[in-house]
Amino acid sequence: MTEPMAVVGFDANAPLTPQQQPPQQLLLQQPPQALLERLKDYGQEDVFSLWDELSHEERDLLVKDIESLDLSRVDRIIRCSLRSQGLPAAAIEPVPESCVSTLEERTLEERERWWKTGLKAISDGKLAVLLLSGGQGTRLGSSDPKGCFNIGLPSGKSLFQLQAERILRVQRLAAQATTDNSTGSASIHWYVMTSPFTDEATRNFFETQRYFGLEANQVTFFQQGTIPCISKDGRFVMETPYKVSKAPDGNGGVYAALRSSNLLEDMSARGIKYIDCYGVDNALVRVADPTFLGYFIDKGVSAAAKVVRKAYPQEKVGVFVRRGKGGPLTVVEYSELDPSLASAINQVTGRLRFCWSNVCLHMFTLDFLNQVANGLEKDSIYHLAEKKIPSIHGHTMGLKMEQFIFDAFPYAPSTALFEILREEEFAPVKNANGSNFDTPDSARLLVLRLHARWVVAAGGFLTHSVPLYATGVEVSPLCSYAGENLEAICRGRTFHAPCEISF
Repeated sequence: MTEPMAVVGFDANAPLTPQQQPPQQLLLQQPPQALLERLKDYGQEDVFSLWDELSHEERDLLVKDIESLDLSRVDRIIRCSLRSQGLPAAAIEPVPESCVSTLEERTLEERERWWKTGLKAISDGKLAVLLLSGGQGTRLGSSDPKGCFNIGLPSGKSLFQLQAERILRVQRLAAQATTDNSTGSASIHWYVMTSPFTDEATRNFFETQRYFGLEANQVTFFQQGTIPCISKDGRFVMETPYKVSKAPDGNGGVYAALRSSNLLEDMSARGIKYIDCYGVDNALVRVADPTFLGYFIDKGVSAAAKVVRKAYPQEKVGVFVRRGKGGPLTVVEYSELDPSLASAINQVTGRLRFCWSNVCLHMFTLDFLNQVANGLEKDSIYHLAEKKIPSIHGHTMGLKMEQFIFDAFPYAPSTALFEILREEEFAPVKNANGSNFDTPDSARLLVLRLHARWVVAAGGFLTHSVPLYATGVEVSPLCSYAGENLEAICRGRTFHAPCEISF
C-alpha cells in the first residue's frame, strides 16, 4: 500500500494560492474579462468601479445582475431615446370629425347593431381582454397590487373582482344572444400583465379568490419588463455597489412583454382576433364591451380608443391629435400642449379643438399588435422622465425610460375614436382619499350614482338617510353589465341606500 505523500511546509492558516483556489472564487478576484470588455463597448464599465470593496457574495450578485441584462438592446434603447430628445416634432392638428363616433350622432339602431355584432364575436371566441396591472397602490397608501384595492363599495369587492364579474356577465350575455340554451357559455381569455413588484401578490390574490368565478385556465399572467435607470449622459445608475437601479418599462412595455412571452402566438392559436386593452385603476371600466367591439369591427380599423370630452382647457389629461398633415393619430400629454392650443375653440362644433381625452381604453386587432410589437422594438425610442432614483449616493436625479400604451397609435394605418360619458365609464382610482380628485371615495360615488340611475330607470325606488348625491346603490355586475335586465329585480321594489343589489 502506498503511503500518502507528505506536504512539506504546509500552513493550514495561510491563504490559498491562485492555483489552489476554487474556480469560482478565483474568477471573482477580478471582473470577468469578457463581460468587462462588453461593458466597455457600451461605455458602462463603471458598474465595476467598486469591485475591490465588494465581498465574494456581492461580486457574484453584481455579475449575475449584469448578465441578466440584454446589453446590446439596452444600449440601443438608450442611444435612440437620448438622440430623439429635442428633435422637432411634426405640428399637431385636431382629430378629423370623421374619425370620431360622438354621442350625439350615434343612433339607437347603430348601438343595437354594434351590441349584437360584439356579442357574436365574443361567442365565437374572437375577443381577449388585456389588463395593464403592473402598478402598486402606493399613492393609495397600499403596497398591494392596485387591482386588490377595495374602494369602499357596499359589497367590499376589489377592482379585480369587479372586472372579473363583468367578464362573467358578458360571457353569459354572449351565450344567451347566440344560442337557444340560456345556460350556454362563451369564454373570454383574460391576459393580466403584472410587474416584478406585483406578480406574486397578484397570482396569490386570484388563487385565494378562486379567480372570482372564472376558470383558472382562462387567465394568463405575464410580467412587463424592467430597464436600467440612467444618468443624463446615459450611464447606468447603481442602486447599490452590486445592483443596477431598474424601473418598470411603462404600461407600453406590454408590447415587448407580449412578444417575448410568445403570447401573441398564444392568442393566434386560440383564434383570437380582437384585444380589449385597459388599465386596472378604473372602477367603471366596461371590460369586453360588446358595443365598442361591434363598432370596432364595423369600422374595420386596426386600432380604436374610447375617449371623453376634455372638461376644461387646463385639465391634466392627454389628448388625441393628428401628427402632421394627414399623419397618424397619436396622444399628446397635457404638459406638451401649448396653452393657446389647449384653449382654442372649434367654431363649427363649439368644442375645444383638441378635446378628445385619452382614458386608456383601447381596442386592437391581433395583426396590429404583432406589427406594433415589432415596430416599437425596432425603433427603440422610450420616453425619458427625470426622476429621483435610489442610488449608492442616496436619491439622485436621473432618467427613467418607459413606453406608453398609446405609443402604438402612430403605427396604425387606421384609427377610430369612440366617445363615452365620464359618469358611465370612467371612475379613476389614482390618489388617496383626501386628495382633490381621482380618489377611492370619488370613484365609489360615481359607481353608486350610476347604479342608482339604473335602478330608478328599471322602476325601482330608493330611500336614504343621507343626501342622495352622497350615496346610492351598487348593482352586482353578475346582475347587469350596463343597466340591462334589471326590471325583474327592481320594478316596484324599494332599496335603502347604500346597499348592494345582487341575485
